[in-house]
Amino acid sequence: MIRPLRIVVTGVGAIIGQGIVRSLRRSRRAVHILGVDRSDASPGPRMCDDFRKKPACDESEPEYLAFWRALLADEVIDLVLPGLENDVHYLDSVRDRLAQTGACIALNRHALIALTADKWHFGEALTAGGFTRIPSLLPADWETAVRGLGPPPLLLKPRRGNGSRGIVRLRDEEDLAYWSRRTGSDFLLQRIVGTDDEEYTVGAFGLGDGRTLPPIIFRRRLSPAGSTQSVEVVRDPEIAAATRALCAHFQPIGATNLQFRKEGSQCFLLEINPRISSSTSLRAAFGYNEAAMSIDFHLLGRVPATPRIRGGRGWRYAEDFVVHDRAPR
Repeated sequence: MIRPLRIVVTGVGAIIGQGIVRSLRRSRRAVHILGVDRSDASPGPRMCDDFRKKPACDESEPEYLAFWRALLADEVIDLVLPGLENDVHYLDSVRDRLAQTGACIALNRHALIALTADKWHFGEALTAGGFTRIPSLLPADWETAVRGLGPPPLLLKPRRGNGSRGIVRLRDEEDLAYWSRRTGSDFLLQRIVGTDDEEYTVGAFGLGDGRTLPPIIFRRRLSPAGSTQSVEVVRDPEIAAATRALCAHFQPIGATNLQFRKEGSQCFLLEINPRISSSTSLRAAFGYNEAAMSIDFHLLGRVPATPRIRGGRGWRYAEDFVVHDRAPR
């Protein structure tokens, strides 16, 4: 009997961790999934074969590293698939100290993880690499912002963080003053490029030498919360070419997410997420299973098979997940 692969998935309390779990189930591989999260108050732990709650301590404390060492060694873990961005950064910072456990951690290139953590620094890297950068400014007064970026509305973005969290539209000087006070000084200002109808999220599995597997391109619509709400698989030569050029330059390793907007035929990169992103279960549903690819590439050391991508549309919707108390004896 083949021993199931023992795989840790982090962030199972969030949609991204749950998407990784669904993708592993869809792969039809023999897997034993151990979910990890700060909280057990969600459907996520119940989607897994086993669950461990993170200790109630800061990640900088020795107790937190001890938790990971014990978990990976005692549970004889084969592979770790980080879901949340903070898990990626933490595991990247201690990957050498966890190597002795024998577990493989599916992490992207260290330099890319560090570079993309700060949107301003990454924008400077885009310019240095010869890529078109969305016009941006560090904190400035309203007159300077409009003079440098064009007429409002403008965007205020936190320099750190992913998705649309903390991003607000500024319509006037009063908006800038209010959101500057709330955000502090760690933000940047940007021109709004393209429209909501021309936003794309791309899955590209990097092989570490600038090559990737053929990407899957979604035209997407965002929910009011800022996450992907609906997608359509598209073939877009400009987005595909921009993805190839960026990956050739930054040389990602493993699952990588690139987000774009278009103005006409011009592609503007919004961000690169050097990890599995929250739309991973939608990508798996169309034949681009990043969790299965990660098993092949990171754990088994082989290039995953070229995915057979199906066309179509996908939506996210709410449904009930109920766990009843046990009946009294």
